[in-house]
Amino acid sequence: MTDSSNKKLQGKVAIITGGASGIGEATAHLFAQHGARMVVIADIQDQLGHQVAISIGIDKCQYVHCDVSDEDQVKNTVESTVQKHGQLDIMFSNAGTLSGSDQTILELDLSGFNKVIETNARGMALCVKHAARVMVERRVKGSIICTGSVAASQGGQLLTDYCMAKHAVLGLVRSASLQLGQHGIRVNCVSPSMVATPMSCDALGMDAEQVEKISEPSSSLKGVVLKVRDVANAVLFLASDDSGFVTGLDLKTDGGHLGSRYKPQ
Repeated sequence: MTDSSNKKLQGKVAIITGGASGIGEATAHLFAQHGARMVVIADIQDQLGHQVAISIGIDKCQYVHCDVSDEDQVKNTVESTVQKHGQLDIMFSNAGTLSGSDQTILELDLSGFNKVIETNARGMALCVKHAARVMVERRVKGSIICTGSVAASQGGQLLTDYCMAKHAVLGLVRSASLQLGQHGIRVNCVSPSMVATPMSCDALGMDAEQVEKISEPSSSLKGVVLKVRDVANAVLFLASDDSGFVTGLDLKTDGGHLGSRYKPQ
């Protein structure tokens, strides 16, 4: 449990997209532990989202259905949060998806490409846009955090669409941080290497232990394995006053990434 004297988000209201599982779920729990007055989980996984909200406590957490690729749903989620809870201090734009196939450039499937771009790039931009609008309107010096990836700063043998989308996230963060700085709004991103989330496990057809095993060689930091809690701790830092003079940062939680050593069969 977190010491009550060290709650970093006391009284804050936060939205976490993709908060029903993985990194988002871990962050929702951590935000609540650090005193957030309300954590709004926005996701399309309704059953899981409601379960997370109940596990945290419905007085501190609520679930709303939101497809981030739909601007009306994003706008409504942000506006309803402000109407119900009086403010929005933190937006953690975390919802994302993976490629449904290898997606090399020579065999690029545009239907799959569009889905990844709509969620991972367009959806991120919509979340930043609408969170920033209410923060500017209400003169809130808020914090906006996006989930990037090590794929945002390097190429890949596969998953071309995913790599492109994560590069777009980094460009979004760099531009938005410059534009919103005049309003005191900080915009950063956290970029993990491969972490065993339900999404990555499903995509690879592996359990968490297997995913961690194949990701270990890509890290220069030996003897430890990246967990969702590690990423959530990085997000907490960027959401809190501990990073009060930090904006435009790509905070890598990658253990000194050396590049992927995993070769899909």
